[in-house]
Amino acid sequence: MMEEDLPTSLDEKLSNAGAEVFFRFEKRIENLDKELRGFANAARQLGSSVGILSSAFKLRERLTKILFLFRENAANLYPRKIARQPREALPNPNFMHRQRRAPWRGQHAPLVKLVLEDNLEPDTLPAQFESFAKDVVTFLNCLNEFPEFTDEAVNQSMRGFEADLKYWASCLAEYKTQFRSPAVQRYVHDLTTEIGDHIDNITGTLSMFIEIGVPTIRFHQQHAASNLLNLSTVATFFSAVTASTLQFSYSSTGNVLADSVNAFWFSSLVFSIAAAVNSLLGLTWKQAMYRSPGHRVPWWVLIWIKRSPLVFLVMSVACFSAGLMLFTYSSGQGPVTSTIITVLTAVTSFGLAAVSAWFASERWIFVQHKGQKWLEEVISEATNHLTNTRVARTSRITLQWCSLRIAVARGYLRRLTSWIIKPKQPKDLLPIVEPPQPRPRTRAPPRPPVYHQEPAPFVPKPEAALSVCSIVTENPASSTEGRSDETTETRQSDARQRFVNAIRSVIMLQSTTRPMSPRRHSSWDTPIVPTSAAVAMSPGRFPDPGMSLRGVRVTGAIDKLKALGTSQEMAAHQALVRHLQFSPNGKYLATSSWDRTSVIFRVGESFTTHRILVHVRGFIGQVAWSPNGRILLTRLTRAVKVWSEDGVCKKTIDRQNTVQSIIWLPTGDAFLSVEGSEIVKLDLHGKVLDIYHLGQVRLTNVAVTPDCCRLVGVGPSITPPSGPQPSRHTRVEKRIIVYNMQTRTRESQTPFANDVRDIAMARKTPAVLISPEKAAPQLWKLEIVRDRDRVEYAQTSRLNLKHTFTLKGPVDIAGPCHFGGKDDQFVLCAGKTGDIHIWDRETAALLHCIRPQNTAGGGDLTCIGWNYATDDPMMLATGSHDGTVRIHSTAPLDRRSDNESYLERHTQGDRETNYSVHSGG
Repeated sequence: MMEEDLPTSLDEKLSNAGAEVFFRFEKRIENLDKELRGFANAARQLGSSVGILSSAFKLRERLTKILFLFRENAANLYPRKIARQPREALPNPNFMHRQRRAPWRGQHAPLVKLVLEDNLEPDTLPAQFESFAKDVVTFLNCLNEFPEFTDEAVNQSMRGFEADLKYWASCLAEYKTQFRSPAVQRYVHDLTTEIGDHIDNITGTLSMFIEIGVPTIRFHQQHAASNLLNLSTVATFFSAVTASTLQFSYSSTGNVLADSVNAFWFSSLVFSIAAAVNSLLGLTWKQAMYRSPGHRVPWWVLIWIKRSPLVFLVMSVACFSAGLMLFTYSSGQGPVTSTIITVLTAVTSFGLAAVSAWFASERWIFVQHKGQKWLEEVISEATNHLTNTRVARTSRITLQWCSLRIAVARGYLRRLTSWIIKPKQPKDLLPIVEPPQPRPRTRAPPRPPVYHQEPAPFVPKPEAALSVCSIVTENPASSTEGRSDETTETRQSDARQRFVNAIRSVIMLQSTTRPMSPRRHSSWDTPIVPTSAAVAMSPGRFPDPGMSLRGVRVTGAIDKLKALGTSQEMAAHQALVRHLQFSPNGKYLATSSWDRTSVIFRVGESFTTHRILVHVRGFIGQVAWSPNGRILLTRLTRAVKVWSEDGVCKKTIDRQNTVQSIIWLPTGDAFLSVEGSEIVKLDLHGKVLDIYHLGQVRLTNVAVTPDCCRLVGVGPSITPPSGPQPSRHTRVEKRIIVYNMQTRTRESQTPFANDVRDIAMARKTPAVLISPEKAAPQLWKLEIVRDRDRVEYAQTSRLNLKHTFTLKGPVDIAGPCHFGGKDDQFVLCAGKTGDIHIWDRETAALLHCIRPQNTAGGGDLTCIGWNYATDDPMMLATGSHDGTVRIHSTAPLDRRSDNESYLERHTQGDRETNYSVHSGG
């Protein structure tokens, strides 16, 4: 009974994880719909809100359709957990639709329904994404039509969402006929997480807009309405005043002054009435819900509504003032009254004209310079330009010369005046040596006696000045010396204060220029789906892997895998080990490192260094043994080197483009070089045999089928420069492409959500292993099916996901995953912390997990490789950051192996290290 329940429990777990992702997305959609309803209710109080209300309704309607399509997609993947939504009517939130169909009094309002289209099928999802992007932009434009408040957070979130929707629509348009395939359905299901993140950002920013933006807009609109109301009140009052004053002059006619007074006052009355009426008209227009936004109204209508009330009121005041001034003359008032009224009218009219000109100039400057300059700055620039002209410079020089002459003449005149009024002093008082004794004076002199300063002025030397300072400092006895002391202390305190201020300035400067802390990785850098929930992406229709362990083969494999242990550690390199691979015949192990060397080890009970391949230039990114194990390829950035098993460099093949990967053909007569979106077929002499173009995809790696007919490539798609581009936080779509090398056509392409590190294919079966960057590996099956698109009988291929392997907790994967075992019956994956997971390929059961070692450097793996030559003993190798290569194997053989490499008895000469240096780089 236990064995019967296990498959169901695992399938339930997979379905629950996948359904949870959809329900989380559905909750986010509901939250945004709730915010849009709240925004519509709050925006109805604003003027010109009909556009934003209509766009909010359309956006809510589009959300309903998108949610329906994603529910249909999730129901296809997890039918037992997610129910399909019937095509039933939904309440229509459009208030205008309800008003147009308002019932008669006493009747109940009918419930307006939102009916989903009959053609709303999964293959319409790209078109729905395009329409969704348009609705988002329309809603954003309606938000920006309120100039009183602009939120950059709303603009950025919605613009980013629009770009991503268009990008996803362009990507999904490539799979119009594949929306029923499980691979495309899983990709669409994976998009719910990224779309949900965008929706959460919009929901948060929209909530802030409701709390801050709507009250701000309402305040500005109420303030403008209050100004218009006040202007209407003033204009009405002024028209009453003008009408009252007309009672004194309307009957006086027959001369020019009387007619002018009546003309000005009647004009003032007309302008004041027009100002009052236009103010009420503008107030009604601003508070109307259905009014058009400002940029959609003709300019003359906008100017008449906004500017005419104030202009008419100013003209009314000017006409009334002119008429009042003329009335003082026409009515025979006295000269004093007429003069005073004329002066006051001129002053007030000048001030009114100056302020009006200033307001008009400010508006003109704002339009001309787009708010970059103020009127005062423009006036200053014009003034500086005028002062730099030749006439202005000449005038300035003339004025300076005149002012200098006047200053000199003023100095001479001051001396002459002081000499004339200076009192004459007695001659016997000039040479006084001793201090004069006080004596009575008959009168006080007009100025203090300065006759003892009459001798020629004496200029002290610097030494004398120093000595005086020192004396004053040492003898602070007299009042003069005390004042010098106070001055010295004041100067010392000022110097101390300046020193303290300088120290503070330095501290503040250091605090502002201090290096910032390293930026945290955004949540977009983490996997979209947690590792524990990554199994939700699996179809979930296979039996539980634990129930498939019934065969003797798998049971024996578990026992052998548990016996794996570290048998040898080798300090192979001085830098990070980038890649390693066993030769197919099991004789050698080749490694590559960033120290520009590649080491060939001889495989045995004790590994020994066979050859060291030194590369003068470039970093070695990969090593690849030929199928017969006699030729080794090393990949550089833009070159491939061909080596013999004895470490002799036979050829250096230079390439113009960057070489991403190299792959041997199963026949062993040529290899493939992955260069961008092209795959170049080369022989060992560097001759280009063929070039395969796989379309708009930047290939990471490819794998070749055993019959050399097809290759499977994987990598991110390349978006054309003129097409939609993803936003900064959105993952680029990855594609798995099956290419037929004989017909030179792409037979199928499958979208993939996560970043892909590598791809591998089993040597005897059409099993494809995908190694994501931050998720567990996946096993796909390449199936050959009949091509229904052709009339004649033809075959094509397609990929189907078979397993998504599970990890024990979150693991940061190191390097690509590989097949293991002599018949590729295992799948192994290494984590950067040192743990190694080994699964059964057919059942996806985790057979063994090698825990990280406690030794130094044992938890920093970079790559892993399996010895496919034999399973007795099982053997794998790992590389580390410190250059160490570790060999993990089962117990040493105590009998002769069928493999020739284990029969070899290495002589002392074979154990010596041989170096092979190729100076060609």
